[in-house]
Formats: sequence, C-alpha cells, structure tokens
Amino acid sequence: MTSLPPLQIGRHTARYPIVQGGMGIRISGANLAAAVANAGGIGIVSAVGLGLNSPYYDRQQKKGNFFEANRLALIDELNQARALSPDGILGINAMVVARDYETLVRTAAERGVNLIISGAGLPIHLPKYTKDYPDVALVPIVSSTRAAKVICRKWERLYDRLPDAFVVENPNTAGGHLGAKYEELYDPALDADRVIPELIEFLNSEYDRPIPVIAAGGIWDRGDIDRAIALGAAGVQIGTRFITTDECDADVRYKEFHCRARPEDVVIVPSPVGLPGRALKNPFVEKAIAHSDELETKCLANCLQVCACRDRRQTYCIVQALDRAARGDIENGLIFAGSNAGRARKIVPVAEVMAQLVAS
Repeated sequence: MTSLPPLQIGRHTARYPIVQGGMGIRISGANLAAAVANAGGIGIVSAVGLGLNSPYYDRQQKKGNFFEANRLALIDELNQARALSPDGILGINAMVVARDYETLVRTAAERGVNLIISGAGLPIHLPKYTKDYPDVALVPIVSSTRAAKVICRKWERLYDRLPDAFVVENPNTAGGHLGAKYEELYDPALDADRVIPELIEFLNSEYDRPIPVIAAGGIWDRGDIDRAIALGAAGVQIGTRFITTDECDADVRYKEFHCRARPEDVVIVPSPVGLPGRALKNPFVEKAIAHSDELETKCLANCLQVCACRDRRQTYCIVQALDRAARGDIENGLIFAGSNAGRARKIVPVAEVMAQLVAS
C-alpha cells in the first residue's frame, strides 16, 4: 500500500486527499472542521441553520430573524474554526435550495474561507457571489456527469470560470439528502465506478487544466479511499466516519446513538425537499416513513426554496428535526447517516481516525 497523494483544489493543497463532509445542523461545526484541517485534511463547516442554536436567534420572533441569526452564527463559527486551525484548509458546505444561500456564500467568502462546496441543487450563480474573492475554490456536488456538464457550460458562458473540483456523491451510499429521486436509488448508472471515470473522461477531453474529482458516499476506511483513487478520483469526502469523534459538534447522545446503531438501522426517509434521505431508524424516522399525522408540520423558519412542509403541510419541518437531533433529542430528531453507519463502536479523536485513514 502506497502513501496517499496530496489534494490540490484551486490554490489550496491539503496534505491528504480527505475532505470532511458538511453535516448540518451543527454536526460539522468549527470544532470538527478545525480538527480535520489540523490533521492534514480539509475541514468543512456546514452553513445550514447555524443560527437556530445561537444567541442571535429569538424563538419568540419565530421566522423573524432566522436568516440574520444564520449569518451572524456563521461568522462566529468560521472565526472559531480559524482560531483553532490557523494554517488549515477550511471551507463551508452551502445548500443551493436554502433561501439564504447567497448570503451565506458571500459571508463565507468575505470571512476568508478557502473553499465553498455547494449542492442540493445546481450552483449556477456561485461564481457571481464570490467574484471578488478569486482565492476561494468553488466545488459543486453532483451525482451525474450530465449535471457537471450543465454547471461547466453555464459557468463558462456566464462567468468565464470553471469549477475548481467536483464532489461526486453516490446516492446509493451517501448520508443525508440524496441527489436522486426515489425511483433512481440503487440505479447502477449512479454508482461511483461508473460516474467517476465518465466524468473524468469528460473533464480531461474538454478542458486543458486538471479539475479534480472527489468521491463521496460510502467511504469508511483506507480500502475505500484506495478504490476511489483507482477509479481516477483525486480524493474522497467522508462524513459519517467523523460523527463518532470527540470533536464532532453534535451532542454526545447523537454520537452514542451512532455507536449503538447496526447496519440494518440505516433506512431511506422522505424529506420535505422532495428528495429522499438516508438516516438511522428511530421513532421520528419510523413516523416519517409511515407518513404519520403525529409529525409536526408547522414551518419553523421558511428556510427552503422548495418545502412540502411549508407549502402543503406534508412530511415535517426539516430544520427543526435536524436541530433536535443535534441537540441530543435522539427520539424526536432526524439523524442522517451514510450506508456505513453501524460500523463505529466508540467515540475517538479525529487525529486517530485520520491516522487510520492515511496509514500505509
């Protein structure tokens, strides 16, 4: 087994080709991102809903100051991450479908993040929001070569810019919201062993500079990293493995729930955004799958562009469900997880996880 290569994204080079996945709400905050960055990877703060669990959010106002609270909380989180990791590579994950997407992206760029990873929709106008910050690397998340082609051609035409990298998320194994419809799940055409080589061939044939491809979904150990690199990927994105670490920003009860999980507890759950998600089975998820009328369908913050909870009083309030779980309410919250959940048995430091991942 050879040593892992470094990973260059735009003007930034990480010692190891490992990107920590963005996990909201407050699962991947400043502490986790900084720890991964200090260990030689790329640390990512999820920009989703940070304001909810912050001193800036006035619950009496309800929807009134949610977005401003998010902006101020993101500034705090990025400042804290940089204080903990002065020299590390740090970024955010921002969802296109979030109504404060542009504000969060602009705020992160102004605060000096090294890269912005963007999914949950096609980030067509991401270069526009960051045009004054050329050092910020821009990394869309896609599940298909078709989506990557659309982004490249739109960015070229509108902004004379190309992505600095792509994260290719395999919806058959990834955790959280998935970039595929229910009927597309487990379609072999979306497997990494097909999409990654296909996308790399397209990028190499169309463009005269390297655009690295990062494999995401189902990455757990060094063997998974080596397989992704053998497919042509320049690196990997890992989310679930970092949940059961000391530095993960979630409540300890959230981490312990992951440690007690079994592989059969990983299930597909409906979401108000209209696409399925992958999560751990608990009473909340069982109700969601059963479309129970016991679920809270009152919109908390009007946070999404598309939301069945707000628009049709269906499913549940996603931001509230994720926030409850992150705070430790493991019965009544949504606990997202990738297909490898159930393999962790104890909570360990990030440095220990990274050492295992990079050991040759």
